[in-house]
Amino acid sequence: MRTSRKLRIKAYVIKHTPAFLQKRLNSFLYKRAIGRSLNWKNLNAYTEKMQWAKFYDRDQMKTLLSDKYLVREWVSKKIGKEFLIPLIGVWDKFSEIDFNSLPNQFVLKTNHGSGSVLIVKDKEKFDIANARKLFNDWMSIDYAYATGFELQYSNIKRKIIAEKYLETDLGELQDYKFLCFDGKPYYCWVDLGRFGKHTRNVYNLDWELQPWNQYTYGNSKDPIPKPKNFEKMVEIATSLCQGFSHVRVDLYNIDGVIYFGEMTFTNGCGFDKIIPDEYDYILGQLWNINTKD
Repeated sequence: MRTSRKLRIKAYVIKHTPAFLQKRLNSFLYKRAIGRSLNWKNLNAYTEKMQWAKFYDRDQMKTLLSDKYLVREWVSKKIGKEFLIPLIGVWDKFSEIDFNSLPNQFVLKTNHGSGSVLIVKDKEKFDIANARKLFNDWMSIDYAYATGFELQYSNIKRKIIAEKYLETDLGELQDYKFLCFDGKPYYCWVDLGRFGKHTRNVYNLDWELQPWNQYTYGNSKDPIPKPKNFEKMVEIATSLCQGFSHVRVDLYNIDGVIYFGEMTFTNGCGFDKIIPDEYDYILGQLWNINTKD
C-alpha cells in the first residue's frame, strides 16, 4: 500500500513537470539504470531507441492495445476469440464488484497499467477489505508517469476486470514473451519463479537458449521444454505484431492451448539492462526507427 501511494504521488508530480524537464529526467533515469549517458542524436542500442519511442512514437493504437480490456476485441478480430482468457466481469470501480457472483478462483486486475494484478486461488481466504484499498490505490495511479514515461497508458479509461484463473503443472502461469521487430518475432523468453527466485530464459525461434538476458534474473536451473504448438504461437505473434516497429507479444500455453496475454510497447521501460551489453546493440540493429519524422 505504501509503495503504491508513493507511486501515485510520484506519477502526479512528474506528469505536471514541464516537458523539457521530463526529457531530462528520463535521461537521468536511463543513465542510472543502464550506466551510460543517453545521446538523443545517436541512438543505436535497443534501450536507447526505447527512450525515443516513448516520447516520439505516439501511435494511438498503442493506447488501445495497452488497454487490457479494449485489446480483447482487437485480438478477437485478428486471431479469434478462442485465444482470449475467459472474461468474468468488468467494472468502473471496486465498489461495483459483487464477489458473491464470482467463482472460487479468479484473477483481478486493472486495465491501465503494469503489475496491478491480484490472483485469488481461494475466495474463502480472500481479504476484500485489503483488496479494496489496493485497487482504489492502483486506480488512482497514472502509469504513464509512474516508472518512466510510458505515455501510451495515460489516456486509458480505467476499469477493473476479472478473468478466469489459469495455471500449468508447475503451479504458475508461464508467459511466453515474443520480441518482435517490423512485423517479425525474433526471440521468446520465459519467466519462472516470479514470486520467489525469478529466472528468465531467452530463446530464439529454434528454441535455442541465447547467451543474453534482460536485467539480472539469470537462467533457470533446468532447461524449459519447448511448448506444444510453438509454431502456432509464432504464427499468432506474427499476426499481432504487424504494423509496429517493435512490440512484445505475450502469450500463454497450457498443454498446447494458447491464450493471449498482452501487448507491451515499452518493455522494461527501456531501463532494464541487456546483459551482456553487446546484445543491447545487437537488438538495437533489429529496431528501425526514423527520428526525422
